[in-house]
Amino acid sequence: MSDAPGAVLRGAVDLSSLRNRPSPEQTAAAQGAAELISTVTEADFQKILDLSRSVPVVVNLWSARSEASQQLTATLEAVVRALAGRVVLGNVDADANPGIVRAFGAQSVPFVVAVIAGQPLPMFNGAADDQQVREVFAQLLQVAAQNGVTGTIEASASAGDTEAAAPAEKPLPPLHAEAYDAIEAGDYARAVTAYEAALAENPRDEDARAGLGQVKLLQRVQNADLQAVRAAAAAAPTDIDAQLAVADLDLAGGHVEDAFDRLLELFAALPTDERTPVRERLLELFGLVGDSDARVIRARGRLSSLLF
Repeated sequence: MSDAPGAVLRGAVDLSSLRNRPSPEQTAAAQGAAELISTVTEADFQKILDLSRSVPVVVNLWSARSEASQQLTATLEAVVRALAGRVVLGNVDADANPGIVRAFGAQSVPFVVAVIAGQPLPMFNGAADDQQVREVFAQLLQVAAQNGVTGTIEASASAGDTEAAAPAEKPLPPLHAEAYDAIEAGDYARAVTAYEAALAENPRDEDARAGLGQVKLLQRVQNADLQAVRAAAAAAPTDIDAQLAVADLDLAGGHVEDAFDRLLELFAALPTDERTPVRERLLELFGLVGDSDARVIRARGRLSSLLF
């Protein structure tokens, strides 16, 4: 991501090395032959960039050596089929396509990124369960709509589609389903209420806790003016609210380390009695990225050293 919904797609990853610039006739042919789920290689990567101008495309970097990536692939395919042409999935064998891996800066698999209007939007770096995938796809559709990418395709049969139908998926709990519907409608306040109610019912509901954090972040950056927020932060390096706002935009834009570094530097500069809001926001952002992420581990270690 880049900096905010509506501008989230600027400059996240340079895909120019995989761009072949076909003729308009080739572009039209690629779109006409689109499949709901397909295998993508470096040779035909251009079709992803072209198709992404009309419908969101999800690129799934996977490996036969990774059980987690194979499991996530199955989940992604089920969710994409359920969306009935509103999103297209391209599965990329990471071992056979190192150019695509380098283009997206993937360090490991599974690694999943959307492409909207030719620009990338990070989705998953690691395993994710069915509910997490559905929630992120709902957010993806919102971002796509904000960038004018609202088309659908008539899915042609793919290898996966010709197989026997998978067993029916377990339905979402009612409050989770309500939150999911609210996210898809862009009603983040209602999604927050639903997740908070789910946590009130079950404080150990980690999916609701993760969803709540994601929606609160979306809510905070939803109407942010990127230039104004950055200007305010530059003018007041120790203003807590201003720096928190920029960190939110950085994280929403996929600039995870920038967000962490900004808040850690602010934390170190503040008097002890003013640090609590910064620490709480850091912990919230850690939870969004994931405790096992190397960037979180490094930032958490630095925070601990500043605390003690």
